[in-house]
Amino acid sequence: MSYVSNTEADQKELLKTIGKKSLDELFKDVPEKVRLKDDLKLPKPLSEPELLEELRSLSDKNSAPHSSPYPFLGGGSYNHFIPSVVKHIISRSEFYTAYTPYQAEISQGILQAIYEYQTMICELTGMDATNASMYDGATAMAEAALLACRATRRKEILVTQTVNPNYRAVLKTYAAGADLVVKEIPYDKKTGTIAEIRNSIFDIRTACFILQQPNFFGNLEDINGLAEDIHKQGGLFIVSADPISLGLLKAPGDYGADIVVGEGQSLGNPQNFGGPGLGIFAVKKNFIRQMPGRIVGQTVDSDGKRGFVLTLSTREQHIRREKATSNICSNEALCALAAGVYLSVMGKQGLRQVAKLCLQKANYLKKKLPSHLIPFPLTPSFKEFVVRIEKPVGLDLAPFYPELKGCRLICVTELVKKEALEKLAKEL
Repeated sequence: MSYVSNTEADQKELLKTIGKKSLDELFKDVPEKVRLKDDLKLPKPLSEPELLEELRSLSDKNSAPHSSPYPFLGGGSYNHFIPSVVKHIISRSEFYTAYTPYQAEISQGILQAIYEYQTMICELTGMDATNASMYDGATAMAEAALLACRATRRKEILVTQTVNPNYRAVLKTYAAGADLVVKEIPYDKKTGTIAEIRNSIFDIRTACFILQQPNFFGNLEDINGLAEDIHKQGGLFIVSADPISLGLLKAPGDYGADIVVGEGQSLGNPQNFGGPGLGIFAVKKNFIRQMPGRIVGQTVDSDGKRGFVLTLSTREQHIRREKATSNICSNEALCALAAGVYLSVMGKQGLRQVAKLCLQKANYLKKKLPSHLIPFPLTPSFKEFVVRIEKPVGLDLAPFYPELKGCRLICVTELVKKEALEKLAKEL
């Protein structure tokens, strides 16, 4: 919106309308010692072409993924191809909002689109129900832990150190406010995955166990028997999954996950300097009434015609307030719509091809590098892996894992060209 300052005549008219004689009278509640007496010392205004040139010169200082000679940054936000139709669809005025609509009678289009998104996420994750979206992958994981604590009436949350450290920080913030206990499970320094002693870490105090697959290092965790181990103690199994990886990997619901969460930014949403994200949240049917966020359901109207509505709303804060499953209100419906369009355009084969390219290119680079540069050489990985490297490439792991000082997380998506892979391998 353009900003046009008030003239003296405008100010007099405004003051007259509100019954004030001067600006001093208007601001009399503000102590005089903190009032600005003189005009702000601002530089002279720029013309529109000059302003555009100034902004362009500032933006050129940023390193965009498509222009960087080392396009290997990941760690939770990924540069994947976005079909042009995605932006075209979500930019339509009928869809262009962050909100899930309350008035079903005038919102059938967007409600159906969200319903289709939910259906595709359920197919992707192997779960029974999905909500309309959460803020991002981190809040989705934290809300999943809260759900587990409510459902089991326990207070202990177990999370592996191979889960995204930013996600773990958000989880601890949520847990502190809810008086819950978060325990971090160490990883095996040789494999970069959870240690073999995993079956001895669960007991009757455990509300849930949280695993990331692939994990933060890009490594594939051994999930065999994990669900059975946690379920024997009455706890829930939460998996934070990369949705792109599910084009190839087994769906978490198929290996016993009770709740599946994840960051959906890679499904048709640009990186946008880190946000907004898209929190994916899916559950087995026995936890639907404990699930946070909006849920779109299919029904029939008074004439027997199919329709879509927000359903099970008594779980939500606008109905129950202090007894709500969460305080998620404004959400990421537009990002969810983008994900729905992306998934429908790509289809099963398209998503599988993207995942396959990520896997092939990442492992092509990994095999090109000397083995002594790879801290976890024998562990299979998807599109990310850890490298001992001094170059400012990828994500520096030292701030999150001091024991991995000098190591960086390298990410390779389908958009990284072979020339970039060869260049990095040659320089190392």
